[in-house]
Amino acid sequence: MATRALITGITGQDGSYLAEYLLDKGYEVYGMVRRSSTETFGRIAHLLDRITFIQADLLDQASLVKALDEASPQEIYNLAAQSFVPTSWNQPVLTGEFTALGVTRMLDAMRQVCPEAKFYQASSSEMFGKVREVPQNELTPFHPRSPYAVAKTYGHHLTVNYRESYGLFAVSGILFNHESPRRGHEFVTRKISDGVARIKLGLAGELTLGNLDSQRDWGYAGDYVRAMHMMLQLPEPDDFVIATGRTHSVRDFLEIAFGHVGLRYEDHVGQDPRFMRPAEVDQLIGDSGKAKRVLGWEPTVTFEELVVMMVDADLALLGD
Repeated sequence: MATRALITGITGQDGSYLAEYLLDKGYEVYGMVRRSSTETFGRIAHLLDRITFIQADLLDQASLVKALDEASPQEIYNLAAQSFVPTSWNQPVLTGEFTALGVTRMLDAMRQVCPEAKFYQASSSEMFGKVREVPQNELTPFHPRSPYAVAKTYGHHLTVNYRESYGLFAVSGILFNHESPRRGHEFVTRKISDGVARIKLGLAGELTLGNLDSQRDWGYAGDYVRAMHMMLQLPEPDDFVIATGRTHSVRDFLEIAFGHVGLRYEDHVGQDPRFMRPAEVDQLIGDSGKAKRVLGWEPTVTFEELVVMMVDADLALLGD
């Protein structure tokens, strides 16, 4: 019989890549979706006939119990969250409800309904925030610098707590930034690839961004969902940092993206203080040595390849 997996946040970037990956492995995939007046199934439109959808909400414990009962999954991937850092400043309480307490509700529902299942929690490099050491590994202390990061830190510690207190197979993947052509337009990487495509095609004249010197460890989302699956195949649950170990600035991203279409970013990019964060995180760069040793995981797509992939995808999208 096929392994059954339940994915929360299946309509997001990571959810769509993970669903594809698991379906290719012969899994039976259940996707948890919220009732919404605007259904956003764009990223998984090509998979709709292969996924079983269950309506439930991370804010509603009873609906999660019902969803787990219905899907009876062997693997649970909790990817759903309010995941955009700037929004977490505008809606800090809602971010806490989804991104922190949502994990509690999900783990407790699992404990009640299917304690034998394996649980993956999407933790974030943002938890390191004001970093204590560079690069960051599984033992680096957290110093979150946004309501989103604080909520993710809560979810991370709670996952460890349920593992140690109830003996659940529950792991956290501390994922550094990972991008793709399916990234939301509010994120700087997609904002750039979309902007470059628009400028190249004559649909726009300039692109306005915040801090160009901000640095991140950027990888490809397709590589990172492989790591999520690998973690749940281990004999014992454990947490892992997933990262490329290389850091690049927004400026680096701009240079490659504009250069790819024969333009200079200096001619087209402006800065606006509105896009600056109230508290910027320091140098986020991950040490995924443990993932390499224990899981055998390594990224396959380079930073340069990722930028080009995103620009080409947006050129194709807008050029149709």
